[in-house]
Amino acid sequence: MMTRLSLRTLTASTPLTLLTVAALTALFATVAVKGFELTVFGALALYFVLWWTFLFAILPLGNATEADPQRLVPGQDPGAPASPRLREKALLTTLLAAIAFFAALLIFPLARL
Repeated sequence: MMTRLSLRTLTASTPLTLLTVAALTALFATVAVKGFELTVFGALALYFVLWWTFLFAILPLGNATEADPQRLVPGQDPGAPASPRLREKALLTTLLAAIAFFAALLIFPLARL
């Protein structure tokens, strides 16, 4: 499993995180197409739906509001997270969606989807 250091390395910048998510998604889709006989569109569509579902489940985890009133920007919602860690959550979403994706492929007969 990924260590905290490797997670920080992969999420050091937005382009690196996007590249990592895209590469993992391509890998998962390739395995689904070759190993489970899905079409490329079917594999990407199923993974896309799972990814967004997991993203909305993961987004609120670990959020804390800004405790220092001096750091609030005018017009900012006081309930907005101080450090949302969106890049880490995108990578975590990618990995958890892959687990659900392959579980669905193993459980349901989705060949030629």
